[in-house]
Amino acid sequence: MTTARGVRARARIEVTAAIKDEARRQLAAEGASKLSLRAVARELGMASSALYRYFPSRDDLLTALIIDAYDSLGESAEAAHAGIAGTAAGGPRERWITVCVAARRWALDHPHEYALIYGSPVPGYTAPQTTVPAASRVGLLLVGILRDAYRGRGVARTPLPAALGTEARRMAADLAPDLPPEAVVALVSAWAQLYGLIGFEVFGQFNRVVEDREEFFRHAADRLAHGVGLVYPEPTGSPAGNDGGTVS
Repeated sequence: MTTARGVRARARIEVTAAIKDEARRQLAAEGASKLSLRAVARELGMASSALYRYFPSRDDLLTALIIDAYDSLGESAEAAHAGIAGTAAGGPRERWITVCVAARRWALDHPHEYALIYGSPVPGYTAPQTTVPAASRVGLLLVGILRDAYRGRGVARTPLPAALGTEARRMAADLAPDLPPEAVVALVSAWAQLYGLIGFEVFGQFNRVVEDREEFFRHAADRLAHGVGLVYPEPTGSPAGNDGGTVS
């Protein structure tokens, strides 16, 4: 009985993987808005009723693809970060840039999956809370880098306008209570700018504008690091307390 269950479990894993692979092929060819369970079933030679036992609706399949994409992106960024963290060259700013570069590389290697998670919303689809852990992986990595810097060498803090104070404190309480509100506001801004930069490249907005895109992106990532307060040189040097704010 145990052997039979194991065979069925393996078969289910294999069929699930085949469904996802065909769905990704359709995403690349037609876009997420045209994803169809019936079309996936037809290409795989399955009855639609059989496919529904794996994914009861198009939204369930989309959610699975979205989680897979976020996890793949997160794994790439985490692997790149692990390769430099703890090394002589692995100061906070270089760790930040490494994560940003890894996210860009993943997006260029997986443009259709990037479009699924950071492109135009799919009509009629609302991502459930189950996507949040996977979607948070790169953001949490960046938060961790900033947290390490704040507890160690310090970060430069740019004063916020008074009108943003209440919102900044709310954001800090929700996202990183152990970081100052100024740092959290800068982090959220940098996070949005990071994916804006990547999206411009993936979707062709830099065509005939930026030629050496790798060096341009690395410089932009360094400016984002500066913006969140990582203003000291890497891997040696001292915090630049007079460069954009106070270090604390």
